[in-house]
Amino acid sequence: MRKLHDLWAQLGAQRGHLFGWTPVVLGLGICGYFAAQSEPAAITCIMVLGFGLFGIAVQRLLPDGLRIIVVGMALLLAGFGLAGLRANVVAEPVLGFRYYGPIQGRIIEIDRSVSDAVRLTLDRVVLARMDAAHTPASVRISLHGDQGFITPEPGQVVLMTGHLSPPSGPVEPGGFDFQRMAWFEGLGAVGYTRTPVLLGAVASEGSAGLWVYRQRVAISRGVQDRLEGESGAFAAAIMTGDRSGIGQNSLTALRAFNLAHLLAISGMHMGILAAFIFATLRYGFALWPSAALRWPTKKIAANGALVAAAGYLALSGGNVSTERAFVMVAVMLVAVLFDRRALTLRAVAIAALIVLTLLPEALFGPGFQMSFAATTALVAVFGVMRQLDLPRVPRWAKSIGAVFISSLVAGLATAPFAAFHFNQIAQLGLIANLMSVPLMGTLVMPAAVLAALLAPLGLEMIGLWVMDLGLRWILGVAHFVAGQDGALRHVVTPGPEVLALIALGGIFVVQWRGSIRLAGVAPVILGFALWQVAERPAVLIADSGSLIGVMTETGRDVSKESGESFAADSWLENDGAPVEQWVAYARDGLLERGRAVSVTVAGTRVLNLRGATALAAIDGCGGADIVITNQEMGDMAGCEVYDAVRLRETGAMAGWVLSGKLHLISVRDHTGERIWNTASVRQRDRLLMTLFAQAWD
Repeated sequence: MRKLHDLWAQLGAQRGHLFGWTPVVLGLGICGYFAAQSEPAAITCIMVLGFGLFGIAVQRLLPDGLRIIVVGMALLLAGFGLAGLRANVVAEPVLGFRYYGPIQGRIIEIDRSVSDAVRLTLDRVVLARMDAAHTPASVRISLHGDQGFITPEPGQVVLMTGHLSPPSGPVEPGGFDFQRMAWFEGLGAVGYTRTPVLLGAVASEGSAGLWVYRQRVAISRGVQDRLEGESGAFAAAIMTGDRSGIGQNSLTALRAFNLAHLLAISGMHMGILAAFIFATLRYGFALWPSAALRWPTKKIAANGALVAAAGYLALSGGNVSTERAFVMVAVMLVAVLFDRRALTLRAVAIAALIVLTLLPEALFGPGFQMSFAATTALVAVFGVMRQLDLPRVPRWAKSIGAVFISSLVAGLATAPFAAFHFNQIAQLGLIANLMSVPLMGTLVMPAAVLAALLAPLGLEMIGLWVMDLGLRWILGVAHFVAGQDGALRHVVTPGPEVLALIALGGIFVVQWRGSIRLAGVAPVILGFALWQVAERPAVLIADSGSLIGVMTETGRDVSKESGESFAADSWLENDGAPVEQWVAYARDGLLERGRAVSVTVAGTRVLNLRGATALAAIDGCGGADIVITNQEMGDMAGCEVYDAVRLRETGAMAGWVLSGKLHLISVRDHTGERIWNTASVRQRDRLLMTLFAQAWD
């Protein structure tokens, strides 16, 4: 009875603190949709969402004990329904084959690929011999070869000859699903061109979006003209989001040591900007006694910071991470307008609810996870510090200490997510962040605001000079740390349950009230323990049928010295041992005879045949138990065949040794038939959504 009474007391202590769990439960519902092995019908998702919203609407009429259960179930249903509805709302045609020919479209976005090639995202796409109903609504094309005939701008209609293909699926079961990401971004095809891009029609003058883009380009060029070298490119990146001037060596160093978040306009930049504007306006009004006594200066400052943040969002190009950062900052500033404390777990929960409601798929992105992990940890730690009887220190020391504590807490909170998504642990990353992030907050971003304010007077160089000092230091730290032995350690990719345990355990520690909160440490420890013993597949097979990889004592051996590098590099990174493809190819493990490669794993002989000549050279199954080829082969007696036709259906494969036997699992086995990877499902749901839209009208 005593234990039951203590448990009931613990539950009672949560009263007033349960709102922080709402985005967690909503997120679990979203996970339920994405984990489903078959696509729920669109009308089912709408009904499930309706039940969830009904439960939320009537929960106030219920007694307290029942209310918690109903709200929890309602949020689970709402999360499932929201994700399913979102997947159907963004539905657009997807290219079903490899296309080569003329391409026409209107530029809606300009960015750069990982290889630093300019990329154009086009809508209003026109392809040869394709009717509008089957033409992708938007495509993304990388520009190679001799370009420069036009200066791309949003709104221009351009023409080119290029290659397009459907977005590819994961390179292995459980791997990153670009196909799913492209679906939610509305991309129906991706490709490249090596021919010059020609101008078909100029952008419409007077468009607000075009004006903002031109201002963005002008500011970026102006900054880089005034600050030469990579510090100028860095300054342009944090002021406008244009990262095109950053060299690959600096990018690699910043990414490797968890400093890339300083380059991308994210929650930190948006928060620092808003905080600086807010503080400047507050202190500025304090110097004007009549205004300080008569006006609501705190709310005026919050409005000013909100306007500045919105302008920063527009100028930066408005990518997803910046939009998410703006939502978080806006929620906190609106709290100030309503006389509420800005930095609370409730405010973080509201921001998460807004993001997940608008973009349920964001839950699985590293940006969302790392942003909210850092913010939640910071609010929790500073909340605890407010309750402690800390020794009095000068205000300047308190400010500097707060910046260093913020860097430490944010770095620790985001480290597991960075390691999970990027397969590396920056062993000196915490030191690099402590040496860089405080400078970004106290020097670089305030100087950027100063430069913007002085620009109309032609005095922007004052702020830019200060920025240059700080950015040179940050770049120097990145390159210095990169040169240290053992600075970077690579880790194997674990199963998704590992990150779930770490995240949920951490949330429990932060959100729960009472001594039982320490129980959340147990799943965190379990998650790290499972990560430590995580294993990788013995065999991996690319969906093209042209590349296989087998795990050996010295690492994974791949069947090709070059070609299909994206799949090969992804496998090696997920193994926690990234090396050049040719290095992995030189390992002993696969027996190569011309374009035929074989290996025996757990008594099962696997044969990979590349090309028609290699296929024609064997009789039957060639003595193999499993045959993989990039040609059409058909079924054979005595062996399992994965030819080009079958691999298009199954996707990439992974082979695990279970109970002494090799078992193959496909991407399709892992994902099931979903709206983003199966044409028949898309057709079914398109009809259902059309009927729903007609009924709604």
